Amino acid sequence: MAMEGYRGFLALLVLALFFGFLSVICTLVWVLHYREGLGWDGRGAEFNWHPVLLVTGFVFIQGIAIIVYRLPWTWKCSKFLMKSIHAGLNSVAAILAIIALVSAFDYHNTLSIPNMYSLHSWIGLIVVILYILQLVLGLFIFLFPWAPPSLRAIFLPIHVYSGLLLFGSVMIAVLTGMTEKLFFVLPNGLYSLLPPEGVFVNTLSLLVVVFGALIFWIVTRPQWKRPQEPNLTLLQPNGGTAGGVAGSMAIHSDNMDKSDAELNSEAAARKRNFALDETGQRSTM
Repeated sequence: MAMEGYRGFLALLVLALFFGFLSVICTLVWVLHYREGLGWDGRGAEFNWHPVLLVTGFVFIQGIAIIVYRLPWTWKCSKFLMKSIHAGLNSVAAILAIIALVSAFDYHNTLSIPNMYSLHSWIGLIVVILYILQLVLGLFIFLFPWAPPSLRAIFLPIHVYSGLLLFGSVMIAVLTGMTEKLFFVLPNGLYSLLPPEGVFVNTLSLLVVVFGALIFWIVTRPQWKRPQEPNLTLLQPNGGTAGGVAGSMAIHSDNMDKSDAELNSEAAARKRNFALDETGQRSTM
């Protein structure tokens, strides 16, 4: 199917990729040029992995995972493949976030700096925990063929909403973390004098904001949704049908979960029933 407003989508996608990739590059420039570089010694070089991995994983990779269903070139791919790609990208983001947390705690413990006292640390830890919970529930409910279609239909809007909420919370955590770091490394009011590092990190923060805004815009445009699979409807208790994405996704996932053996056995059973009906009709004639 042709995407409505394809050129607009393509332009925004290119812009999002540009700003996201630029955010990762600028974070590397920040820690390599203005800070102590990268290392794993329990000191500043180890802590620098914290912003690099979070911007790379929790911002850039998570943003791509959110809009991967919107890419029109993937609409002919199976839903299971797209769910696997979505889960894989989010898994990579979660692993990078965990390593980023380890680097921060290790740095604090090495230099006897208190842990978990700032708003940034509170938001960051809560987001990581909820993100991992969201990932695990998503795997067991949507990717693995264990959950019934009714549960998938109920959980889908919650999954979508919580994913966007967590992505927005990541933006808040990253911005507060960058500002907090500048206050630490630019003491005695130096930050207020707009030093080169302060200007650079403020610009980096704006790049992150623009990337997040583009991702939110792309994922909230109804005309850029992945088309529903044809001839898939979900009957409601009142006799109507659910025209939303949840119903179609639930039935499609249920059909995808059936093995070839189950489908063949169902077809054979229908043939037997038809033969019996034919035999019964002939005997009564």
